[in-house]
Amino acid sequence: MSVENLKDMNDLVSLSKRRGFIFQSSEIYGGLGSCWDYGPLGVELKNNMKETWWKSMTYRDDVDGVDASILMHPTTWKASGHVDNFTDPLVDCKQCKARFRADKVDIAAPCPSCGTKNSFTEPRLFNLMFQTFMGPVQDTASVVYLRPETAQGIFVNFLNVQSTMRRKLPFGIAQIGKAFRNEITPGNFIFRTREFEQMEMQYFIKPGTQKEFMEEWKQIRYQWHLDNGLRPEKLRFHPHGPGELAHYADAAMDIEYEFPIGWGEMEGIHSRTDFDLKQHQEFSGKNLNYVDQIDGNKKYLPYVIETSVGCDRSLLAVMCDAYRLENKGTEEERIVMKFKPHLAPIKVAVLPLVKKPEIDEPAYKLLKDLQKNFKCEYDTSGSIGKRYRRQDEIGTPFCVTFDFDTLNDNAVTVRDRDTMKQERVSIDQLKAYIQSKM
Repeated sequence: MSVENLKDMNDLVSLSKRRGFIFQSSEIYGGLGSCWDYGPLGVELKNNMKETWWKSMTYRDDVDGVDASILMHPTTWKASGHVDNFTDPLVDCKQCKARFRADKVDIAAPCPSCGTKNSFTEPRLFNLMFQTFMGPVQDTASVVYLRPETAQGIFVNFLNVQSTMRRKLPFGIAQIGKAFRNEITPGNFIFRTREFEQMEMQYFIKPGTQKEFMEEWKQIRYQWHLDNGLRPEKLRFHPHGPGELAHYADAAMDIEYEFPIGWGEMEGIHSRTDFDLKQHQEFSGKNLNYVDQIDGNKKYLPYVIETSVGCDRSLLAVMCDAYRLENKGTEEERIVMKFKPHLAPIKVAVLPLVKKPEIDEPAYKLLKDLQKNFKCEYDTSGSIGKRYRRQDEIGTPFCVTFDFDTLNDNAVTVRDRDTMKQERVSIDQLKAYIQSKM
């Protein structure tokens, strides 16, 4: 059997639109640049991704979750440095008006868009935060921002969580939420978008222990991506050199995946020192020191190890990795999305062999029973072979065929997506059988 992996991102874009994973936002109006809508299958896949992350990060005895507001007091972003430093240098082509990041284009060369020579403006800084106004009056006093990251909502709640949950160091605070960046050069499908979802955890530790916890979380997070089915040869660590480190970090490590467009960051593990808590303590006037009762009631600002993973990018990596084209150009050709079963949007497809009441009615009853435990789909259209192919293309791990023999032996045929092998399973054992394969 010949197998091809995903080579062209456009093939995945086409599949996503055709099968209801991801649509362009506001498509009937021509779309909105680098904004995407998750369709019926996409939202299931994304929710499964978030649930997997949430359980892995908060179903432990040292991490709590929060859900902070998207809109925050504007001084938050002054303290974090985003108001003054969250900028890109931009240049415009005077001829065609195309805009580029100054660090991504040679201003001595012709414009990549129209070819005009020596047509660029002088570089100028552009803040990436979306600005809006709170209240009825649009003036400088009412300016607020859509958050460009979820981390600050965790830092400003450090004392709230520490005191209410009676936490001692080390402990973490996790959050999943939307963030917004007015990117100038977004693109490559959902790899870089203006509205995206982050899954972040800030782990508060005693100063001086950051190296050991950095190493520990680096390995924990790498394993999570492997557990989601990503192939080891497609994953790598990228350590940040001195010139790459953010101003708040003393060490940083990216987890990268080899997309069809090349290697790209999915997740960052950062040692943020005490920068954020120190800034918020200064700007707010609130004492954010931790009292270490184990160390003689010593007071200090904790250091922080951050794990920050893009939900959309992780989802994109999972889709890229799962994509297979088998037996190209033959009658057995099929596209199959080999999702790990716990991530698959649809877990079980119930397929009555023929559309006749004596088969259709008990098959539909079986569907309703399975839906108590699994996300299911019911398909009666076309031959069994075509229905199998439709389910392969959306990554459904198990197809359950209800046939005439079922009426006599109370068993169904379960087809495995990956091996295409079929097994006869008693209906009263079906749930347990499927659960064991998850």
